[in-house]
Amino acid sequence: MKNIPSLYEWAGGQEVFEKLTSVFYDKVLKDELLSPLFKNMSPQHSRHVAHFIAEVFGGPKLYSEGDHGSHAEMVAHHIGKMLDETKRQRWIGLLLQSADEVGLADDPEFRSAFVGYLEWGSRIAVINSTTFENPIKPHEPMPKWGWGETGGPYAPEAQ
Repeated sequence: MKNIPSLYEWAGGQEVFEKLTSVFYDKVLKDELLSPLFKNMSPQHSRHVAHFIAEVFGGPKLYSEGDHGSHAEMVAHHIGKMLDETKRQRWIGLLLQSADEVGLADDPEFRSAFVGYLEWGSRIAVINSTTFENPIKPHEPMPKWGWGETGGPYAPEAQ
């Protein structure tokens, strides 16, 4: 049996995700379209997002245990923000530029999984941003992402 590393392991671990989100949010704060959404973020925001992504990709539970976060809490940050496709695409573009700048693994298999997660998560963020009630219950598990997800149409009740 082949021992396949998690996306977290393949990317290079926690330091890589923290560097990625640090570079990314520096870009976001300078971006005319996105900076209004993030101008009041906490100094820990970048690190919390790194913890979230790393955990989703198979890393340690730094977000759910260390930061005392949950999938429902992450979704709650998007509720009522009225995101749109233009903002989503800019967000994706800046994150992919940042991934290249920090030297995130660029083999086709990893980048396919990475971009797949970004597309999935950012599209769900847009959906949730137009609601005023969190569709994710506090006890629901964190998402898990590997080398070939998703598993069918998005339905918050089925998670």
